[in-house]
Parts: sequence; structure tokens; C-alpha cells
Amino acid sequence: MDVVEVRNRTRQWALACAVFVVVAVAQRLYWIAGGRWGYTACDRTDLVDPAGGCGADQVVALPFWSGWGAVGVGVALAVVLACTVRFPGSRATAGNWAAAALLLVAAFPLHLLFEIPAALAGRPSDWRDLGARLVLLAGGVLFAGLANASGPRRGPAVVGYRPVPLWTRRWAYVAAALPVAGWAVPHSLWVLGVPVGISEQELNDIERNLSTATGLAITLVPPLAGLLVLGLVQRWGRQFPRWVPVLHGRQVPRPLAVIPAGVVALTLVTYGVLSIAVLVGRLLTGDTRWSDVWDGWAVTATLLVFLGWGVSLAVTTTGYALATSTDAAMTASEDRSLHEPR
Repeated sequence: MDVVEVRNRTRQWALACAVFVVVAVAQRLYWIAGGRWGYTACDRTDLVDPAGGCGADQVVALPFWSGWGAVGVGVALAVVLACTVRFPGSRATAGNWAAAALLLVAAFPLHLLFEIPAALAGRPSDWRDLGARLVLLAGGVLFAGLANASGPRRGPAVVGYRPVPLWTRRWAYVAAALPVAGWAVPHSLWVLGVPVGISEQELNDIERNLSTATGLAITLVPPLAGLLVLGLVQRWGRQFPRWVPVLHGRQVPRPLAVIPAGVVALTLVTYGVLSIAVLVGRLLTGDTRWSDVWDGWAVTATLLVFLGWGVSLAVTTTGYALATSTDAAMTASEDRSLHEPR
């Protein structure tokens, strides 16, 4: 890929990112001016009306990060874009990767992982919140694409397949097994009416608030997502399989595997640590008793499952990144040797 083509790709990605930033900032300014279309207050009011944003129209004082704070972040993203176009190089690329990580973490993909299947299964959902998270997710992908396009030139694609280290493979199996054993199994039993690790009252709440379709959707999505981790240690995670139209046989771009896996791992670890910290705080203040923890031991264990899942996914992703980085280095070395005079 020549320099002109790299610059054209960079400008195309930068233009797409600029559109995202302008639209996002315009929406926040609209909210600051008093409009509430697309705004949700379901995490800040006691009203139960997900479809209507839980009384979003009644919110007078806009939270800082929903208003001027978000505008400030948009200005910072605009500065990153301007630097990428005006001063291309490693620093600008690092800024784009940082912007992508910020947006992807703010989207909190773990929430989407549960709420979208539940919404499709018929559960009343806050479409404004889901839409906003999907927009943030799209913005993160755009900035990741810009970082990849503006980054240093790479050597040709690796021919063949080099296995990942054994330790990476073992951690991948742990990351695939945890959501099955720690999430799918107990939730399947609860959907079937078996009170394993929870009280009868909690089981009754589940049966009353969740339909069978919603329960199955929430139960099946995490283990299916866990199976994708195996792609980080299998051939189909490095080269598109034959049954994939157009792309079959081509190398899977490293960012396509590393970024989503890394963001999900960070989200899982953050959720697990914060949830455990909240539980410990409630135990210390007496708001939660040890007897309650024992009665609902399966719910408490779920927090550890999320933490373990995030750690194992992070280690697996690191192993994949190191293995593919080694592939790229070996390919560049082989390419140089072919052009050296003999």
C-alpha cells in the first residue's frame, strides 16, 4: 500500500469520525438547550417507563457528563482528529487508539450483551439507552479504524498458520468454560424453577419479571459469546474460514480480534471489581448480612465468574496479540531477507 493510498484511507476514516463527533456534540447541545429527544433518565429516576426514558422530559438539571462534560470530550476528540490529519505519526495513532478505548468502554458492551437479547425477546427496554450505547460502540469502531489506517505500514500477510502458545490456549478454555458453568447452568435451572443458590423469593421474582423467552435469551448469550474466545487460539481466528464469502482465506485483521476482546475483558474485570467492592461495602455497613450472602451464594458467585471471565479473556487476548505480533515481525524479517543481495 503506497503513501497516497494510506493518506486517502486515513482521510476517509477521519471524515467518518468527524461526522460522529459533530452529531454527538450537536445532540448534547440540543439537550443542554432543553430538548430531550433521545435522552434517558432511567438510571436517575424512580419512574418505571423504559419506553419513555423514565420521565426524561421531566428532567430539568442535566447531569454534567450528559451535557457540558460530553461536549468537552467531543472537543478533545476533534483535537485528536485534527492532529491525525495535520500531523500524522505514532502520537496521533496513539491518540486515536485512546479515543477508541474510551468510547468502547463508555458503551459498556456487557450491558448490550444482556439487554439486546432481552429486548428482542419482548422485555420492556430503554431503547434510548441502547441506542446511545450502540452509537458509542460505532464511534469506538470508527476511531479504531482510523488508528489502524493511520498507523505504521505493515509487511505482507503471513502465509500459513502458527499456533499460539500452550498457556494462551489453556486460558482460552477457561474463558470459554466460565460463562457456561458459572452463568448458563445456574440461570437455566432458575428458568426451569429450580432454586439453586437463591432464595424462593428471588426465584419468584425471576418467574414474575422474566418470560421464558427472555430468560433463555439472557441465559444463552454469554456462553455463545464465550465460544468466540476460542477463535483467539484457533485457525479461524487468524484466517477467515472457507465458508465466509469474499473474505475466505484472508488474514483476520488483528484489531478486529484484539479490540473487541480487550474491551469486553476490561468491562468484565471492571464490573466484577466494582460489584465485589459494593458487596464488601454493604457487608461492612451492615446493609447486607452474611446470611443473605449465604442464601444467595449463586448470585455472589456470579460476581466472581465475571471477574474470572474478564481476567482469563484478558490473558488470552494478550497471548493472541503477542503471537500475531510475532507473526508480523517474522514476516517482515523474511521479506527483508528476500530483498538482500546475495
